[in-house]
Amino acid sequence: IFLLIGQSNMAGRADLGTYGKDTLEGVFLYTGEEGKEWEKACGPLNRYSTVRKEISMQKLGPGNSFAREMGNSLPDSRIGLVVNARGGTSIDEWAPGGDLYTQALKRAGEASKYGTIRGMVWHQGESDVSQSDQYLDKLVHLITSFRQDLSLPALPFVAGQLSEDKPERAVFNRMILSLPSRLPFTAVVSSEGTSTFDQTHFDDDSQNLMGVRYAAEMKRLIGLPESK
Repeated sequence: IFLLIGQSNMAGRADLGTYGKDTLEGVFLYTGEEGKEWEKACGPLNRYSTVRKEISMQKLGPGNSFAREMGNSLPDSRIGLVVNARGGTSIDEWAPGGDLYTQALKRAGEASKYGTIRGMVWHQGESDVSQSDQYLDKLVHLITSFRQDLSLPALPFVAGQLSEDKPERAVFNRMILSLPSRLPFTAVVSSEGTSTFDQTHFDDDSQNLMGVRYAAEMKRLIGLPESK
């Protein structure tokens, strides 16, 4: 089971058409609905988020290609996704004790009754570019709190850089690269070579690329082979 959280790029704003509508083989999405807790995963993956904005805004994020790549390395296992993102949110809104954090923790705990939580994927930061100097401390606190509250002290955590379409994000993107030196069992994926459709939200090809990169780092952290 993997927990996918963050703001709008994680929730997904790209067109579902190219990558997101087909059912993902061997991948299941946590619904939280009694008696039908899991269903075969297909986009939009953030539709069961307990904190999301309206359903029409939930589209393609990095979760589809991430799950596909993880499944390719675990062909004899089932992959579970808990996706609980909300667009437009700052890292302060995700602080431990707040509603976003509490909801994500609650759903991860519920889902863990059916399997093992193996990692967290985080894409957030567009709302915090002006406070990049404070961001890393807050992110370290967030990760540490999740690990403590889930009783998983070495839970792998992978974060991502923001799109490079706005020059002011360069400082944030350099800063986030230092996460692994601050906290073990963490990684950061590059946004190099990506593009957006509005200077903020990754387009479908870039969401697909980011998901592949997230999976590569997650597999490295948990010791899985590369996809065949």
